[in-house]
Amino acid sequence: MRARFSEAQLAEPEFRDSAAAIRRCVHCGFCTATCPTYLLTGDERDGPRGRVELIRAMLESDAPPSKTTVTHLDRCLSCLSCKTTCPSGVDYAQLIDHARTHIETTYRRPWPDRALRWALAAVLLHPQRLRFALTLGRIARPFAPVAKALRLGGVAALLRLVPASVRLRRVEPLHVVNRRGRVVLLTGCVEPVMAPQIRDAAVRLLALAGYELADAPGEGCCGALSAHLGRDQEARGLALANLEAWARIGPIDAVVTTAAGCGTALKAYDHLLPADPRAGQTAGRARDLLEFLSEVGLPRPSHPRSLAVAYHGACSLQHGQAIRGAPERLLAEAGFEVRAVPEGHLCCGSAGVYNVLQPAMAGALRDRKAAHVDAVGAQVVSAGNIGCIAQLQPALATPICHPAELLDWAHGGPAPSALKLKP
Repeated sequence: MRARFSEAQLAEPEFRDSAAAIRRCVHCGFCTATCPTYLLTGDERDGPRGRVELIRAMLESDAPPSKTTVTHLDRCLSCLSCKTTCPSGVDYAQLIDHARTHIETTYRRPWPDRALRWALAAVLLHPQRLRFALTLGRIARPFAPVAKALRLGGVAALLRLVPASVRLRRVEPLHVVNRRGRVVLLTGCVEPVMAPQIRDAAVRLLALAGYELADAPGEGCCGALSAHLGRDQEARGLALANLEAWARIGPIDAVVTTAAGCGTALKAYDHLLPADPRAGQTAGRARDLLEFLSEVGLPRPSHPRSLAVAYHGACSLQHGQAIRGAPERLLAEAGFEVRAVPEGHLCCGSAGVYNVLQPAMAGALRDRKAAHVDAVGAQVVSAGNIGCIAQLQPALATPICHPAELLDWAHGGPAPSALKLKP
């Protein structure tokens, strides 16, 4: 596909990268077969091929987009299933990120949309604010149907995502006996508040593997949520703050994360901050926890488990980072019977803040995924991303937790809190 950008546009790196991505698209249509939103609507503009055309026309005009263009680009999950499928190597992530930034800076949304997007950025990126918001959310959760009736779909979706308060049995981290290295375990923003047990499990697993944790004061959100909202400068600022925090703590072997969405963002820091050499270094040593443990290895589990596990591969893990097989192998080595979920390549509808901004389509994808998961007949569901866990939990008849919790359990840690709750 041709892209007729002006010389002034092509002087900017984002336009050059987008032009290169657009030229790679040959309109073969393979991507439409694996695009979740296209499968729901059957509308060409809700598939990657159609969206590439919309993005091309929008960027060429260098003007505010039409409401129709914004509608169909907003419906994109950024699941990157199309990236896995594309035989031409189109960098769709570059295109949709550039499109979202362009929309954010040139298009004026209706005020309810602007207010919701502002609130998401103002709350989710700050753990203390999020903690307070979740407390209010637990009180207001019974009123979710009322919010939906008042056509406040985003508010209703937020209330459905509020997790129940779980009391954790605190288990102290293991002492690193055979030290092999030193890593940062990304603190992040949402996961520590919504599911702190995941980090606790990860700390113990890293200690078992021989890795000490390096504290990094000043570290925060990876920037993924801001990028989903088209807030490019905010995402860059968050990434820069992290790079500076990690530079102050001395040599590390890896930056490890337990949230797949964060891992995808970390591995793209070199694109987000191309002029900063630290960004490329971070992108090269960023690892998802499951990826890292698969590389360095774990000792033989002291308490192997035999539960049947339905493994849900987060899109940011299997498509964004191309990590496939490692999580399942780790679970199998810990004694679990891993069962594949039909349509495992399709998104559950979480996709960062998509389930709040596009509740109808996210709900349809959630219900489709939940039906496939429940049909597997497993005793527990496992997903390596807090967004997927929060999205699927209300729709599942089976408890769901992070693979780190199951692996920790198999190595003597506490049973996942989800297994203690009634389905």
